[in-house]
Amino acid sequence: MATIREVARASGVSISTVSRVMNAPDRVSPEKRMRVERAIKELGYTPNALARGLISKQTDTVGVLMPDISNPYAAEVVKGIEDAGHALGIHVILCNTDSSAERTLRNLSVLRQKQVDGIIFMSKAITEEFYQAFQTMNVPIVLVATESLVYDIPSVKIDDEQASYDAVQYLARKGHVNIGMISGPIGDTIAGLPRYKGFRRACREILGIEDTASRVEFATFHFHSGYEAMSRLYEKQPRLTAVFCASDEIALGAMSLLHDLGIAVPDDISIVGFDNTKIARMSIPKLTTVAQPMYEMGKAGMEVLRRLREEEPLDQLRIYMKHVIVERESVKSLM
Repeated sequence: MATIREVARASGVSISTVSRVMNAPDRVSPEKRMRVERAIKELGYTPNALARGLISKQTDTVGVLMPDISNPYAAEVVKGIEDAGHALGIHVILCNTDSSAERTLRNLSVLRQKQVDGIIFMSKAITEEFYQAFQTMNVPIVLVATESLVYDIPSVKIDDEQASYDAVQYLARKGHVNIGMISGPIGDTIAGLPRYKGFRRACREILGIEDTASRVEFATFHFHSGYEAMSRLYEKQPRLTAVFCASDEIALGAMSLLHDLGIAVPDDISIVGFDNTKIARMSIPKLTTVAQPMYEMGKAGMEVLRRLREEEPLDQLRIYMKHVIVERESVKSLM
C-alpha cells in the first residue's frame, strides 16, 4: 500500500503539500495539485482517516449510542442517520449500550479515543455523569428520540405526551369510553412517563375521569411484558372496550394474550399501539398505532449535527416532529 511519503516523492512536492491537496486543495497551485492527484491515482494511495484528522481536525466519523440495537424502532432511526451521513461523506460508528450507564461511559471513552467528530445519543435520559463525559469530548452532541430539559443540548423527537393524548382522543371519537392503558415504566422519563401523563390528561379532559389507577398496568417496552400486563389489566377491568399501549411490541403482546383467552380484536376489545414499527403491519389484525417519523428523525438528527460541525446557527434547540395516527384493523368504531 502506497504511503503519503511515496506520493510526495512521485509528484515532487512536500508531504505537507500532499496533505493540503487532500484537505484544502484551493490553497495549492493548479499545477502542483494536478501532479499530486496524478500520483495518488497511479499509486492507488488511500489516505488514512486518522492521519488526515490530525491535519484537518476532522475524521468524518460520528458515534451513535443506542440502548438496544435489536429494537426495530432503533433500527429505523439509525437507517435515517446512516443514509443522511452517507450523503454527507460521514461514517457512523454504532454503539449498543444495553441501557447500561457503565457501558455508555465506556463507549464514549472509546469514541473519544477514535476522535469522532460528533455524537448522536438516542432514547435514554441524560444524567449528569453522561453530560460531564460529553463535556470532556469537546465535540457536537445531538439527542435523537430523547431530550434534556436540564442541559442545553440540541434534540429531535416527538411530543410523547401529546401523542398519547391524541391516541385516547382518537378512541373517544370512535365511541370508546372504557379505555385502559398499558404504560411503559414511570421511571422512564423519555417515553414511559410522558405517555402515561398524556393518557391521564386525556382521561381527565376528554372522558371526565380523574382516577385512572385502575385502568393502567405497567410494562417494559417488550412483547412478553405486554402479554403479562394485559393479563393483569383484563383481570381487574374485564369491561374495557379499548386499550392504548405505549409501544407496538406491548400492543402485540396484549393482542396475543387476548387471542389466548378467546377475546377478539377488535370486535371485543380495540387495541392501539405506539411507534408504527414494521411489526405493526405484520400482526393479525394489522395494528392501528401512533406513528413516529423514525427515519426522518434520524435524518434530522444528522442534519443538526452537520450544522453544529460547520458552526451554523440552529433555528431551535429542541425540534419536535409531527406524529400521526395510522388507522389499520385493530380498532372498532362504537358509533
